[in-house]
Amino acid sequence: MCCYKTPSLDARHAMLIDEVPKLGKEAALKAIKEWGQPVSKITHLIFSAFYGVDMPGADVRLMKLLGLEPSVNRLMIYTQGCYMGGTVLRLAKDIVENNPGARVLVVCSDIKVLDFHEPSETHLDILVVQAIFGDGAGAAIIGADPDISNGERPLFQLLSCTQTTVPDTENYIVGHLKEMGTDYYLSKDLPVTIGKHIDKLLADAMSPIGISDWNSLFYIVHPGGKGILDQVEKNLGLGKDKLWASRYVLSEFGNLGAPSVFFILDEVRKKSLEETKATSGEGLDCGVLFGFGPGLTVETVVLRSIPIDSTN
Repeated sequence: MCCYKTPSLDARHAMLIDEVPKLGKEAALKAIKEWGQPVSKITHLIFSAFYGVDMPGADVRLMKLLGLEPSVNRLMIYTQGCYMGGTVLRLAKDIVENNPGARVLVVCSDIKVLDFHEPSETHLDILVVQAIFGDGAGAAIIGADPDISNGERPLFQLLSCTQTTVPDTENYIVGHLKEMGTDYYLSKDLPVTIGKHIDKLLADAMSPIGISDWNSLFYIVHPGGKGILDQVEKNLGLGKDKLWASRYVLSEFGNLGAPSVFFILDEVRKKSLEETKATSGEGLDCGVLFGFGPGLTVETVVLRSIPIDSTN
């Protein structure tokens, strides 16, 4: 299976069918425990996973593992890439704002078995994937009008969510599912291209709330690689520590795909609590989450932090 271009899709897929939902379950259980409410209150499940299609889907397996109600409305999304962490938040926001009382469990579970190959002298993109990609899962409960009296304690508010496809960049991140697994191509121009567009994307997102000082925000930037983070920092004119959480997750866990932004969010809110900051966003009022992936697709989520209650 490890030899480059050796037919191995069946073996790889067999591993993922059980393990992707299991990993997703672990992240979901942590989110549900912190939420502090019974699973019977979950009305919707959005599950993004990185592996081939299976029927019934991984969402059905996850629903069973968690003991969710049969009436839960499910959405399964397969193998769309690293930007999906932002996508599931955007979809969940739309659901809860249009369905009073809805509580959406969003889960991203990525295991890179399809991507693992022997290095190839003729396909150096494989080395990039092997060097920085990792396995992980992230989850959150999304709702509107939190029931504070019943113990719901929000961590962040989703102010706005948008998706942008950068024109003429569909060949910058390419992945094809083949008998060998996933065959990747990554353009060397990817970091510079993201950097070129990032200021306008942020300006468009922040214009409705009147923010133009980029250093007044906290940042949840998908850690697609050091080059991408460097370009974001450079083109937004950010201070050297503004992307600390993204750099930390990249160095400790690698590029985890869609779950990466959940890891970064967790680091930001934990450090804010440890350092007794006034809010969950490093003491700042607002922040932004960026997800990058094939398309070239950019998910932009504007976040408002929540005041930290030192007594709870």
